[in-house]
Amino acid sequence: MQTIDWIVLIGTLLFIVLYGVWKTKGSKNVQEYIRGGNEAKWWTIGLSVMATQASAITFLSTPGQAFHSGMGFVQFYFGLPIAMVIICLIFIPLYHKLNVYTAYEYLESRFDLKTRTLTAILFLIQRGLGAGITIFAPAIILSAVLGWNLTSLNIIIGILVIIYTVSGGTKAVSVTQKQQMAVIFTGMFIAFFLIISYLPDGVTFSKALDIAGASGKMKVLDFSFDLNNRYTVWTGILGGTFLMLSYFGTDQSQVQRYLSGKSVKESQLGLLFNGLLKVPMQFFILLVGVMVFVFYQFNPTPINFNPAAKEAVQNSEYAQEYKQLENKLEEVNAKKELFINNYLTDNQVKSKTSIQELNVVDKQIRDDAKVLIKKANPDVETNDKDYVFIHFILNNLPRGLIGLLLAVILSAAMSSTASELNALASTTTIDLYKRNIKDEKTDKHYVNASKFFTLVWGVLAILVACFANLFDNLIQLVNIIGSIFYGNVLGIFLLAFFIKFVHSNATFIAAIITQCIVIFVWTQDWLPFLWLNALGCGLVMIIAILIQPAIGSKPKTTS
Repeated sequence: MQTIDWIVLIGTLLFIVLYGVWKTKGSKNVQEYIRGGNEAKWWTIGLSVMATQASAITFLSTPGQAFHSGMGFVQFYFGLPIAMVIICLIFIPLYHKLNVYTAYEYLESRFDLKTRTLTAILFLIQRGLGAGITIFAPAIILSAVLGWNLTSLNIIIGILVIIYTVSGGTKAVSVTQKQQMAVIFTGMFIAFFLIISYLPDGVTFSKALDIAGASGKMKVLDFSFDLNNRYTVWTGILGGTFLMLSYFGTDQSQVQRYLSGKSVKESQLGLLFNGLLKVPMQFFILLVGVMVFVFYQFNPTPINFNPAAKEAVQNSEYAQEYKQLENKLEEVNAKKELFINNYLTDNQVKSKTSIQELNVVDKQIRDDAKVLIKKANPDVETNDKDYVFIHFILNNLPRGLIGLLLAVILSAAMSSTASELNALASTTTIDLYKRNIKDEKTDKHYVNASKFFTLVWGVLAILVACFANLFDNLIQLVNIIGSIFYGNVLGIFLLAFFIKFVHSNATFIAAIITQCIVIFVWTQDWLPFLWLNALGCGLVMIIAILIQPAIGSKPKTTS
């Protein structure tokens, strides 16, 4: 990195933090601090909701996912527009009618305190872990690629977020997320057009798509019913809808974004805006990754993008074998480039077949390299999806833009983490602390309590980040953690909304049994993780309905 990159990076991050502190200082009461004074317009809500979900993992892992596996990952988001419509029709009007600060307040009025507390705790567990991973994801990758100290990066990212989140609460999160999304979109569009400009003369965008298609990267839809395939139309629509319903409808990190709206209509428009824009945004990010793949069809490519993996094997007895694999990959890429040029010239089926065959060889060489890396050092991460895009940025972008793209990654980390800390603190304050404290306290007391819990959760998130380990693909890890808990929570809310004869004790017992079953199914790897959402939701509802007659209880009166 050059001096100009440091100026762009540090200047962007400091501007966001200081702007957030300046714009939102001095919240007078809980309503201002937790719900932002209910001043948010629909576009602020939409961008805030999008920024909360689009963490640094999105911009690091998704292009790498497309590089290796193509566009199919976009199917994961097919359930999102459906979920947005359902939430707008059912969840938002109810939350606004009850004038709640958190989603879990409703559960006490429908069931009882223990059900509200259990659901809040399930949220705190999974979101607390998620906040740590949100910090850890960019930190470990940037530390590996740039040589920065991992622990220091975790602490710096965490402290920057804590400063403005503690200072301004929900409004600070929403205000800064607009700036962060502007940085993110600017950086990604610049990167996309630069990739296209770096392709050889005569290789236009349409021809780049032809190359990607010939290599099997442009297959968007998969209608198979193979449970071993994580990303199909059916997992996206069914499993994805359950995940998105629970995430956007019951996860306080998202609910808090639209509870800050000026009205029901503003909140609904904000979510619909997110529903319309999110799938195209993910498609575009995946397309960036596909274009990176096309770029590397004409340029030298590492056999493994994780620099730590290469370093480990080069300092071992397997260095010579690894070098032979690198030479073999170089030969394969030279042949592939020849067939690609032939394919672009005459579109021969034979050339396309040869490209596909060489891609199979390419993958096998990379898999063989992973075996050597594991032999050299079993602790080194061989799955390099998270390193593809950052490798391209650091090795190909001009001065200044490297700093901008790093700012994109860190801005995304900060925006998502800020929402999570804000929601964790609000849930802890409202659902646990305020609900169980006997003495009447002032608004100022609860504002200070919210600030204190934001700080506590920020410190815990930093600690989780410092002790985390890279696990497969980071974007999948976050979704796996969510899928383990989200289905159960969603089922509890659906019972509350629609199954009126089921009462508190049956719901509470069913939720505990369901959570144990879902965790067991996940540890046994019986289902793709997206299906855990549908499993958890269905199980808690079925168990509660079945055991309700045996338990029996008087309905909980709504206050």
